[in-house]
Amino acid sequence: MFPPPQAPDLLRRLLRAKDRMDAASHEDWPVERLAAVSHVSEAHFARSFKQAFGVPPHRYLLTRRIERAVALLRETDLPVTDIAFLTGWASLGTFGRIFRDITGASPSAIREQARDLAPELGRMPACVLSASQRPHLKMAVSEKRRREADDTNEPPNQEQPK
Repeated sequence: MFPPPQAPDLLRRLLRAKDRMDAASHEDWPVERLAAVSHVSEAHFARSFKQAFGVPPHRYLLTRRIERAVALLRETDLPVTDIAFLTGWASLGTFGRIFRDITGASPSAIREQARDLAPELGRMPACVLSASQRPHLKMAVSEKRRREADDTNEPPNQEQPK
C-alpha cells in the first residue's frame, strides 16, 4: 500500500533543503540543519524526505558528492586527494572506500575509463550522460558490503547424499 501523498507545502520545504544540498554538497548537512531549512522537526524531516525522494537525506548527499567527484575525475587533472576534499570528504580513506562501494571502481580507474571513452562520450548529450552515470544508492553501503561478504563466504554448492 502506498503512503498518503505529502502536502504541497511540505514538499516545497523538502525541495528547499534538497536544493541547498545540491548547491553546497561539499558542506556538512546534518539532519538538524536540513530540518531547520525545512522548518520541521528532525524526525519528521528524515521520514518525509525519504518518502518524497526514495532515499534518506544522508544517502542523497553521498550520491551528490560521488557524482561531483566522478565529474571532476573526468573533466580535470586534479589529484584524487584534492577532489576528495573539494567534494566534502574529511578523510581520503573514507572517500576511497565509499567511492569504490558505490561505483564499483577506484577513483583512478574511473579517471582512466573516462579517458578511454572520451571520444565516444563526446557525441552523447551531457544530460543523458550524467543520468546514465548517476550512482544508485537504494541500498545502504553497509548492506552492500554485507551481501558481497555473504556471497564470497558461501561454501561451494554440494549435493546431499540420497
